[in-house]
Amino acid sequence: MQKEINKSPQMIIEQNPDYLHSEYLILKINALLKNEGINSHEKDPAIFPIGKYLLDTHRQVLIGPNSIRKLTSRENDLLRLLCECKNNLLLRELALRNIWGAVNYHNARSMDVYITKIRKYLKEDSSLELINMHGKGFRLITGVSI
Repeated sequence: MQKEINKSPQMIIEQNPDYLHSEYLILKINALLKNEGINSHEKDPAIFPIGKYLLDTHRQVLIGPNSIRKLTSRENDLLRLLCECKNNLLLRELALRNIWGAVNYHNARSMDVYITKIRKYLKEDSSLELINMHGKGFRLITGVSI
């Protein structure tokens, strides 16, 4: 079976009025199509599925089933790096250099504050865990069963 779709997710929703016309649903469809390797008209690698959430890095929002949270640029950049390294170690130095531009004590403490904020944003999904690997970095674990 060929994995290809001739219509954009937006067109599918518009042609099926029974679907909920929501931004969340459109982004969820795009993310699922991307994960399945199906061609979609939206070839935007800026949308990352994270458990029950979707991260839209272009618009700097974290979309959940019941809410949309606007992110600061640093929250957005840090969460994107964590998504790109999902289930793997994101080195502290890499994040500090990419987002803050330098590795120093003050930037490291600032990043710790942002990690705490991101944990708070993701706390409603028990299948996600953001863990600290002491002295090394962080790991966003998906699919955790609690």
